[in-house]
Amino acid sequence: MKRILGLILACVPISAIAQPIDLTRGGPIDVTAAGGFEWHDQEQQVIAYGDARAVRQDATILADRLIAHYRKRAGASTGTPPASAGADQGGNEIYRLEATGHVRIVTPTDEAVGDHAIYDIDQAVLVMTGGALRLTTPQQIVTARDSLEYWSDRKMAVARGAAVVVTADGKRVSADTLVAYTQTPPPDGAKPAAKPQPAAAAKTDPATAGKLERIEAFGNVELRTVADIVRGERAVYVQDTGMARIVGAVRITHGQTQINGPAADVNMKTGIAHMTAAPGGRVQGLIVPNDAQPPSTGGTTKPAATPAKPGAKKP
Repeated sequence: MKRILGLILACVPISAIAQPIDLTRGGPIDVTAAGGFEWHDQEQQVIAYGDARAVRQDATILADRLIAHYRKRAGASTGTPPASAGADQGGNEIYRLEATGHVRIVTPTDEAVGDHAIYDIDQAVLVMTGGALRLTTPQQIVTARDSLEYWSDRKMAVARGAAVVVTADGKRVSADTLVAYTQTPPPDGAKPAAKPQPAAAAKTDPATAGKLERIEAFGNVELRTVADIVRGERAVYVQDTGMARIVGAVRITHGQTQINGPAADVNMKTGIAHMTAAPGGRVQGLIVPNDAQPPSTGGTTKPAATPAKPGAKKP
């Protein structure tokens, strides 16, 4: 196997806690390939092909083909590209890695899969496209049709196009676009906030790093509980409480029963959906008598039911 060692990146500030998928930290990037390498000096690219892989600390990119884009590091003297382990820290730096064909990006806990990936080291962001896009972590599985982004500095994943998040405890949220946020401890030496914070939010335990915090959903939102399907335009789901707030032309479907309103609160742990009416408005719906207990309409607002037929028995 042919090997290039010592493709050197500039050192960047890092926090004390490593992030799940992050190629901005660690030592040199170790690139290997079964097929070989091409050096494009004018384009400032190194291309590895045939079972190619790039490894930095605990993160590994595997693909049919890898392209490392490099540039002269700020303040460095002119010279040749980093050709070997002898490349010096004052020379070139890799600022982008591009992978195509059977792409997998793995760490000891996480895995991202797609056909094409670009990792921007300056922004600490991974963008994946192609078929069967998937990000798997101990906390959730995220899938998408159009693109999948992972922002390690912002601690969030963005799924676009028929996006679905399934949490480790089986909760499912789907939408046109989903944004999943994870908790992360503050960097060492970070100053406490001037304004007192609630005890639960004052500081995140390092043991919870990478834990799913909340999901924001936009467009054609759908949440499923044991008994109900709740649809709307936007939603926020908080993992710790199990509560979701969904707004915009909300429809709760329970068997053949349907309740319509402007907003709903859904307890994803108990499966209870609670519809709320706008000030001065009413919740509307169709209650089918033979169905099980319908979703709660909230307050004193009553759903509009279909009139009973003459002579019909009450349920």
